[in-house]
Amino acid sequence: MSEPLQSLLELLDLERIERDIFRGTSRAALVPRVFGGQVAAQALVAAGRTVPAERHAHSLHAYFLRPGDPGAPIVYDVDRIRDGRSFTTRRVVAIQHGQPIFHLSASFQTYEDGLEHQEPMPPAPDPESLPTAEELLPKHADRFPDPTVVDRLLEARSAVDLRYAEDPPFLTAGQQREPRSQVWFRTRGKLDDDPLLHVCLATYVSDMTLLDSILLAHGRGGWAVGDVVGASLDHAMWFHRPFRADEWLLYDQQSPSASGGRGLGTARIYTRDGRLAVSVIQEGLVRVPRAGYSASPAADSR
Repeated sequence: MSEPLQSLLELLDLERIERDIFRGTSRAALVPRVFGGQVAAQALVAAGRTVPAERHAHSLHAYFLRPGDPGAPIVYDVDRIRDGRSFTTRRVVAIQHGQPIFHLSASFQTYEDGLEHQEPMPPAPDPESLPTAEELLPKHADRFPDPTVVDRLLEARSAVDLRYAEDPPFLTAGQQREPRSQVWFRTRGKLDDDPLLHVCLATYVSDMTLLDSILLAHGRGGWAVGDVVGASLDHAMWFHRPFRADEWLLYDQQSPSASGGRGLGTARIYTRDGRLAVSVIQEGLVRVPRAGYSASPAADSR
């Protein structure tokens, strides 16, 4: 297991301070606020630790309420909404400095047989044929106005091997493309068999690239090149079939709409052998900076 992955797993191993109250810390982020995927994954960990082990997460719905402070701990308060014969529901509020920054509802289910069908996996190049972040980013360092961006991107992806099927928007700013993006990802090392861990790591990664397809449609590069201010607003995931986050997963993403300073991203996550594992939907803030308005993520007050 790589050292960055071990660090990420420690980040997800929340401290239990009361029966239904947990505390977590943050790691370095690309922007001066807590990474949304981190707080979503930690909230799902908190919910899962109050649920019987035989019940597995099948969906989550979340709102990002305030930018998180990466220098302060986050308290996760779990509300045991319902424990039924087959389903368990939990509500989690993430709190910093006395205010809620994130809200999550998650549902868990005991496995049962049922009807079975899925959309087929779309064509995609083999992940081994694609460049790693370490191969792709340094040779394009001159595209970024801030010389620290490459190092920050590499640090953010150090625990996860994430490979773009085509150049990401921050390398093709000014070129309008179809609002669709594909990445392969897996953790940089093997994981335990705990299904909750794999679901939480997929939740963590799901917030990394989902809004890329919005930027591609408009030839925007995003925060990395300073032509868009963005932030996650809400996020939903449905976990259809078992999967492992330490094996290659295809994240097929597209955007059906952008308007009103917001953009919608939809996605499906497939296992390498073609099983549809997860569906994802997210709406994000996507603002084009106006004259006199800073493009820095730190300036976003929503």
